[in-house]
Amino acid sequence: MLSKQKKSNAIKAVRRHDDDSGSPEVQVSLLTRQIEDLAKHLKKHKKDFHSRRGLLQMVADRRKHLKYLQKKDAKSYDKLIAQLGLKR
Repeated sequence: MLSKQKKSNAIKAVRRHDDDSGSPEVQVSLLTRQIEDLAKHLKKHKKDFHSRRGLLQMVADRRKHLKYLQKKDAKSYDKLIAQLGLKR
């Protein structure tokens, strides 16, 4: 679960306009932050298989958003990948 501060920082970094909360860029950014937090949790709690399943679902969801973004707007996709530090 992301705190309000982490969530707002993730949104501010990639939003398209001031009221943007649902664009693919914002959704990928939020999912990336959640994945990072959950990965830290799973390093400490290795047998938490329910959280591991949630992590895999988030990764799949992020992959779908990235695939959509790459198809619709390749420049925005490349910028987002570089900004979030994801590899192709």
